[in-house]
Amino acid sequence: MNKDIATPLRTRAILEKYGFSFKKSLGQNFLIDTNILKNIVDHAGLTDNTGVIEIGPGIGALTEQLARNSKKVVALEIDQRLLPILKDTLGPYPNTKIIHGDVLKADVSKIINEEFAGINDITVVANLPYYVTTPIIMKLLEEHLPIRGIVVMLQKEVADRISANPGSKDYGSLSIAVQYYTEAETVMIVPKTVFVPQPNVDSAVIRLTKRDKPAVSVIEEEFFFLVTRASFAQRRKTILNNLTSQLPNGKEMKDEIVATLHEADIDPGRRGETLSIEEFAHLSNLLYPLFR
Repeated sequence: MNKDIATPLRTRAILEKYGFSFKKSLGQNFLIDTNILKNIVDHAGLTDNTGVIEIGPGIGALTEQLARNSKKVVALEIDQRLLPILKDTLGPYPNTKIIHGDVLKADVSKIINEEFAGINDITVVANLPYYVTTPIIMKLLEEHLPIRGIVVMLQKEVADRISANPGSKDYGSLSIAVQYYTEAETVMIVPKTVFVPQPNVDSAVIRLTKRDKPAVSVIEEEFFFLVTRASFAQRRKTILNNLTSQLPNGKEMKDEIVATLHEADIDPGRRGETLSIEEFAHLSNLLYPLFR
């Protein structure tokens, strides 16, 4: 059994060996607690037949745990300086492959087809860089990839927003967008003390299990998301004010929007955060013919 990468001592030794310095712009925070990594892996429900996509492997601390518990791990790393380190640390794991690239620009569907031929159980597991968490999650969901789900570590406040329910201060268009595609649950809280360098905030691990079909039925997905984003544009404003100021030609269409809200049985004086995903779906389906 190879020595774990994720110990303070071994991490320091690897960083010193390669003279590696952290880049703030890439949101690099490496985990130095093996138990937490093993917990993340447990929550991902891996088997000998699972293919794993990892984003931002760093020096391979999580990658190593994933490799021990799955059939194959393909990790995308944007920082070229980490490639020789990963070649070294992941040497003992022939079932790992590192691809140098930015996940936001990568053709993930193509990677899945090429790297996971014959593997039907595919999941994403990652310790995401804070500054691009939301765009990465939305890309993975919007591209309708053949994945079972996503287990990621991210800023606790973003995890709170993703798993929030109507009526709470954290509930917003991100909650709706993610819950439209998946069932979201926060599975563990991770203190900032187990990272090097230490971030300013605590983290959380969230598990997103892909739904067989979206949570609600909408005529046009893009328009549904436009309506939800518009409804939360200014949280203190009523849904009527937000929709008239944010939708294209909304001001000229105010009377039609009022009538549609009444038709949807939604009081125009309510705020976006009080509406359930079902109400948003019903409303966007009624508004769609007016704005297409």
